Amino acid sequence: MASMAALLVKSPGPNLQFLQPRSSNLAASGDVRLRRRPAGGARVRCGLIDPDGGKLVQLVCPAGPEREARLREAAPAYGLPRIKLSRIDLEWVHVLSEGWASPLRGFMREVEFLQTLHFNCLRMPDGSFVNMSVPIVLAIDDGQKRAIEGRGRVVLVDANDKPVAILKDIEIYKHNKEERIARTWGTTAPGLPYVDDAISEAGNWLIGGDLLVIEPIKYNDGLDKYRLSPADLREEFTRRNADAVFAFQLRNPVHNGHALLMNDTRKHLLEVGYKNPILLLHPLGGYTKADDVPLVWRMKQHEKVLEEGVLDPETTVVAIFPSPMHYAGPTEVQWHAKSRINAGANFYIVGRDPAGMSHPIEKRDLYDAEHGKKVLSMAPGLEKLNILPFKVAAYDKTQGKMAFFNPLRSEDFIFISGTKMRSLAKNRENPPEGFMCPGGWKVLVEYYDSVASQEDAKLQEPVPA
Repeated sequence: MASMAALLVKSPGPNLQFLQPRSSNLAASGDVRLRRRPAGGARVRCGLIDPDGGKLVQLVCPAGPEREARLREAAPAYGLPRIKLSRIDLEWVHVLSEGWASPLRGFMREVEFLQTLHFNCLRMPDGSFVNMSVPIVLAIDDGQKRAIEGRGRVVLVDANDKPVAILKDIEIYKHNKEERIARTWGTTAPGLPYVDDAISEAGNWLIGGDLLVIEPIKYNDGLDKYRLSPADLREEFTRRNADAVFAFQLRNPVHNGHALLMNDTRKHLLEVGYKNPILLLHPLGGYTKADDVPLVWRMKQHEKVLEEGVLDPETTVVAIFPSPMHYAGPTEVQWHAKSRINAGANFYIVGRDPAGMSHPIEKRDLYDAEHGKKVLSMAPGLEKLNILPFKVAAYDKTQGKMAFFNPLRSEDFIFISGTKMRSLAKNRENPPEGFMCPGGWKVLVEYYDSVASQEDAKLQEPVPA
């Protein structure tokens, strides 16, 4: 893997120039390298880049007369058809309402759905493209379709029948599940978590339209303070005088190898001329599969990482990304990168097998571990985002800490996989000193202790006669 310094090319003045390589620019080794743009090529500004479409979409009604009018319209007495949202549906309303999917203004209509499935991007009115790689859609069944047909608006309600939003100028079209699954995941093999939980039993129709979200989405789980919208994040980056923002997404606890990479990235951004690059540590907070560490425990662990100084709180913003997780590999990682553009990030760190998972049937990874970063370097609509490939970190026995892997002395390194980490925590065993901050490891052990206690309690429940 090329060093980070080799990936960053300084140009005169306050701007840095980068090339997102096309297929002819991939190094023979398979590394993805960022190269200088030709003279007159597009530039990446120091500071916050513009959101996709040029303006951040914000769909929450402001408090006051407009919100009150939407509440009256959403009341049962008004007579609009109602659609009850699943937890995942509500998370997508959250994503759309805050502009993570800018310039999208609601659940996709058919033309947007087809462009997303087949091109991984949307064509703008001026002929330009923005990246959009995962469908953001709302499914309905035959009965709901009959009740809605001929109506221009519907009310979206949560599990408690509380109105969440109004969907207007609606369009209903066929939900071809097999095509959607095949195009998004590259397989229709049974056992894909998101498919099982959000698509297989969903309705055979999709309903698209523009959203009017009545009030900000809240979960009241003690973590809402971390759910910063793109507008909130842009305001915070500006307050901190950030001249670059580098985003790191994760759905796992932070170990010292992650921290090494993030701190090394900041060091090299400073070396090439940025004055105050800010890290966006951005754990995914929507739907995840059952064996992932739950969000509340991950956030406790991340808090310890900052408390113990593994990452600098002055140069790190920790926030929750509200999107559900697809585990769709190179297709989904484009969505993860694109959404951070809308939050103001101009650098995105990508690792091995991003958004990947094990094959649900065969004993292998579902995706090639190197394809995610290669696809990001070529994806249409992501040209203004600088992709920083992961450098591989492992535990260096000679130094007693996490370090960048050196293949010339491979015998000195131990790779501690996620499976191994979970096994150690479940058995209350300590990893090698320097693998993770002590407080963070303690949180992880406490989580697996709580899981074991719940499983023991279930075993002790009396069996009905």
